[in-house]
Amino acid sequence: MRHSLVIVGAGPRGTGLIERIAANTPELYTGQGPAEGLDIHLVDPHPPGAGRIWRAAQSPLLWMNSHAEDVTMFTDDTVDMAGPVREGPTLHEWAGIDGRTFADRQLQGGYLRWVHERAVAALPPSVTVHHHPRRALRVSGPRGGRQQVWLEDRPRPLPADLVVLALGHLDAELDEEQRALAAYADEHGLVHLPPDFTADSDLSALRPGEPVLVRGFGLAFVDLMVLLTEGRGGRYEGDTYVPSGREPVLYVGSRRGVPYHAKIGYDWSGERPPLPRFFGPAETAELLARPQGFDFRQDVWPLVEKELGFAHYHRLFAVHPERTAIAWTDFEEKYAAAGDAAERETLVASAVPEAGDRLDLAALDRPLDGVRYGSAEEFQDGLRAYVEADLSRRHDPDHSPDLAVFLGLLSVYGQLVRLGEIGSSWHGFFSYLASGPPGPRLRQLLALSRAGVLNFVGADMAVRAEDGVFRASSPTVPGVTVETRALVEARLPEPTVRRARDPLLRALHREGVAETPDGLLRVDRLDGRILDRAGEPHPRRFALGPGTDGRTPGAFTRPRTGGPAFRQNDATARAVLVFLRDLGRPAAG
Repeated sequence: MRHSLVIVGAGPRGTGLIERIAANTPELYTGQGPAEGLDIHLVDPHPPGAGRIWRAAQSPLLWMNSHAEDVTMFTDDTVDMAGPVREGPTLHEWAGIDGRTFADRQLQGGYLRWVHERAVAALPPSVTVHHHPRRALRVSGPRGGRQQVWLEDRPRPLPADLVVLALGHLDAELDEEQRALAAYADEHGLVHLPPDFTADSDLSALRPGEPVLVRGFGLAFVDLMVLLTEGRGGRYEGDTYVPSGREPVLYVGSRRGVPYHAKIGYDWSGERPPLPRFFGPAETAELLARPQGFDFRQDVWPLVEKELGFAHYHRLFAVHPERTAIAWTDFEEKYAAAGDAAERETLVASAVPEAGDRLDLAALDRPLDGVRYGSAEEFQDGLRAYVEADLSRRHDPDHSPDLAVFLGLLSVYGQLVRLGEIGSSWHGFFSYLASGPPGPRLRQLLALSRAGVLNFVGADMAVRAEDGVFRASSPTVPGVTVETRALVEARLPEPTVRRARDPLLRALHREGVAETPDGLLRVDRLDGRILDRAGEPHPRRFALGPGTDGRTPGAFTRPRTGGPAFRQNDATARAVLVFLRDLGRPAAG
């Protein structure tokens, strides 16, 4: 009997798993003839490789948020994994474009389709891949036996020795607040667009010239901004936006009240900070070994702060010693010995004269805390100045400690993935600081603001549904209220198991899988096996991706940064192959 592996989700994560299966098969699954080989069943209504998010059928105006040279689907020798390295081209090498280009998502989809085809071609003849363009509804079967994967519009299930969920980003049912807002909109004839993938949203109800309240200032907002401006016929002439007349008037606010930081626009030069330094495998192992567990804010965050500070100051002292007051060797020794954040702050104050050269994570995270403006007009000017200053800094190598902090963030994330359950606050902080939009997008935002198409509301924006409209206010501009008949939630749905619209995940939730307090699917940190509520891993079911507590930074891996997603893919692929190999062997004795 041929073995059977079902992978639910044929996007980038499913493709990455197949690539690792192909790389590890010669070592772990050799000697299998065609009759005793392996069938890999890919279940996804969207084409393999690109999947839903990177499919060809979307607006060419939508870009990636990374430079083409910073996107790869292939491993290198910086990845800590047991399997072999199989190198391949980055997006810019494959496409033959400038590495600093922000490619559109259609081009990235082409790259992903090519990677998928290459991975399938690298499999031995005994392994056959089948694509089923439909949704998976549920998984059944005993823990100790073959599984059955039930598909939409198919009366018989796919038999599976093993099942891997590589579902990517999914839709979710509305939470209590969103249900109330949607019901209010229906009752009063308003427009309410809940969290969604912007490329899939029906924006036709947002009418030209009408005010629209937008909650969310991250990457989903940037897509919305593009589709409602250029997507409706507007154009840019230099730094000026020329409206088409079909745009609504946007009023945007969020918890922070500012857009995500722009991507850094210069390359690294010179020595890299030796990372990890204060938060590496040893510290991670110690946290995991604590019988009482650990608290992220109390036990983990101090290590994160110290690691990011080390990256920042290592670069500052190495490249700009004239902006420091003591020798690096003295600073490093005292920094390492400092017992808490207060001691480090005292040291930094004496060693780094200019406040602008010091790393202040709290100020970076909440730049409008305590800031007040006398009028909405003053705030528009103030936030434009903030965005212009951020753009200037993110493209100025004199501030290259910022890039060192970015490298520190990647290093830290690699350790946090090993810890598993860390909560959602870190992911939001990382995305805001390290995974923001291309600089040109923020220049467009400034042009839209000057043209009056885009207006800023402020931080800690409160939204109320009352008197037949939506109202928003912010302490950033006391006494000012925005009133609209349309509200857009510009953010992705929360990846929760219990509220997922995906029927397979909902069925697993009813069955008793474990979830984090934030609703993520809990998996074994070693190989991705799905855990039950008693903490026991399922011997035949695995999960990878953003819906799990093993989620990794960004959608794709930057070359030569260790790639925790690659490590996870490799571990799961090897566990799959070893299981199937041993399944085909006669029992001892």
